Amino acid sequence: MSSIFKKIIEGEIPADKVFENERILAIKDINPAAPVHLLIIPKKEIATLQDMSEEDRGLLPEIVEVAQKLAAEYGVADGYRLLVNNGSSAGQTIFHLHFHLIGGRALGAMA
Repeated sequence: MSSIFKKIIEGEIPADKVFENERILAIKDINPAAPVHLLIIPKKEIATLQDMSEEDRGLLPEIVEVAQKLAAEYGVADGYRLLVNNGSSAGQTIFHLHFHLIGGRALGAMA
């Protein structure tokens, strides 16, 4: 069964895309936790961070590069979070690896 992100990647479900190349898609979160809340998603279906193979780990530098570019574009380069939830006990609800870029307000300490 395809995740909602796979359906967005395949064009079956619309999304507010802010970046796309052959390996990565970034969209605006539909339920933002801050004024800037973007999701950076590998197009390859990888369920969790722990499920990344050695071959998949090459995506990480590219994801960071996209995050840096988007942070600058959205005016949050001086303060943002880039986070990933790994597994249901960490709050992951969509099992297609994705990174949250969150900023645009004071975020405070993490619990």
